[in-house]
Amino acid sequence: MKLKSTRRRAIQKGAPLLFVLLPLLFIILSIFIGRYPISAQMVIDTVWSKITGNPVAVPDIAQAVVWDIRLPRAILGAMVGGALAVSGASLQGLFHNPLVDSGILGVSSGAGFGAALGIILFDNVVMIYVLSFAFSLLAVMLSYMIGRIYSTVPNIMLVLGGVIVSSIFSALISFLKYVADPYDQLPTIVFWLMGSLANADYREISISLLPIAVGTLGLFALRWRINVLSLGDKEARSLGLNIRLYKMAVVIFTTLATAGAVSVSGIIGWIGLVIPHIGRMIVGNDNRYLIPASMSIGACFLILIDNAGRMLTGSELPLSILTALVGGPFYVYLLKRTKGGGW
Repeated sequence: MKLKSTRRRAIQKGAPLLFVLLPLLFIILSIFIGRYPISAQMVIDTVWSKITGNPVAVPDIAQAVVWDIRLPRAILGAMVGGALAVSGASLQGLFHNPLVDSGILGVSSGAGFGAALGIILFDNVVMIYVLSFAFSLLAVMLSYMIGRIYSTVPNIMLVLGGVIVSSIFSALISFLKYVADPYDQLPTIVFWLMGSLANADYREISISLLPIAVGTLGLFALRWRINVLSLGDKEARSLGLNIRLYKMAVVIFTTLATAGAVSVSGIIGWIGLVIPHIGRMIVGNDNRYLIPASMSIGACFLILIDNAGRMLTGSELPLSILTALVGGPFYVYLLKRTKGGGW
C-alpha cells in the first residue's frame, strides 16, 4: 500500500506535463497511420510545408490525406474522447457512483433523437449538428426538472430523471427509424447512432470546440469542489458548499462537453464509464488529478480506437462497436483487480 501511494505521488508530480504531451503524441503518431500508403518522410514534408508555407515535392493527394483527413480526425478524436471521459469522471464524483457515465442524464439519447430528426427533415449536416446539440441540452433540462420534484435535487432523483428522459427519447428514436426511408435515411440514422469520426474536418472541430472547451475547462476549475460533493450532501453542506449551485454547475458543464462531442461524433459508449476507472488506477480518487488524467487518457483511447476502426477491415467499423468490445472485458478486469476500489 505504501508503494502504491509513493508511486501515485510520483505520477501526480509529473502529471501536468504528461497529461498534455500524451494526447499530442497520439495525434502526431496518428497522421502516420492509414490504409493509403504514405511514407513517413512524405508526412513530415507535408506537415512542414503547411506550417512554413514552403512548397514540397509531395503529391497533392498525399497532402490532402495527411492534412485534411488524418490530422482533423485525430484532433477531433482527442477532443471527443477527452470530453466524454472527463464528463464521466465528474458525474461519477458528483453521484458517488462508479456506474455513472456521461449519458446518464439523457444527453446521448437526446442527441440521437435530434440527429435522427435532422436526417429525416433536413438532410443537412449543419442542421443535424444543431438539432443534436439542442435536443441533448433539452434532455438534460428535462432530467433536472424531474429531479427538482424535491427542492434539494437529490442525486437519486437526477438519475431517475435521466433514466425516464432517456427512455422517452429512445422510444422517439425508434419511431423515427420506423418512419424513415429504409433505403437512404434509415442507414444514415443507424450509422450515426453507432458513432464515427468518418466525416471529421476542420469545420466539425470549429463547431464542437466552443462547447467542449467551455465544458471541460469548467469541470477542470470545479475539480476540487467535486471532491467535496463526492463526500455527500450533508458533509458538503457542513463544509460551507452551496450544494445546489455547484451541482447545477457540474451538470451544465458536463452537458456542454458531452453535447458538443456527441453532436459531431454520434453516440460513443463506454468511454465515460471505463476511462475514469483507469485514471483512478493511475492517480487515485482525488479529482484534482483524476479530471485531467481522464481527459488525457480518454483522448488517447479514442484516437487509438479510431485508428483500429479504420485499419482492421476494408470498411470502417463504427466506434461504439469497438469501444464496447474493448471496454466491456476491460471493465470486468478492472473490477476484478481493484475489487471496486482504486489502484
